[in-house]
Amino acid sequence: MRFELVDRVLERSPERIVTIKNVTAAEEYLADHFPSFPVLPGVMMLEAMVQAARRLAQAAPEPLPLVLGRVRALKYGRFVRPGETIRVEVELLKREAGSVEFRGQVLVPVPGEAGAVAASGRFTLRPACVA
Repeated sequence: MRFELVDRVLERSPERIVTIKNVTAAEEYLADHFPSFPVLPGVMMLEAMVQAARRLAQAAPEPLPLVLGRVRALKYGRFVRPGETIRVEVELLKREAGSVEFRGQVLVPVPGEAGAVAASGRFTLRPACVA
């Protein structure tokens, strides 16, 4: 099963990408998380940042697919309910020895405001080890 957590790319430069995902009640993982109070699981917010980061890293082709290597300072702020849209902002921090480090945040846009932070943190993508 594949979860596509990027509906559209709003902005893209060599160092930054901004994407959106419309969270709908049809997302099958919401049925179990939680039946009487469905919210987007935190791990799916992290995955949305990872998917956006992969798109950003594609500017310089990598020999192998990039996988999540490390997550640091991951914090969650607010729930994301079906019917809301998340805005994922990811910034490339550095490339070294095949890995790429990013800082990202998931925002829930609020009219007239910058948006409420649903998740934020730093993470590293590295080439997959294929044996």
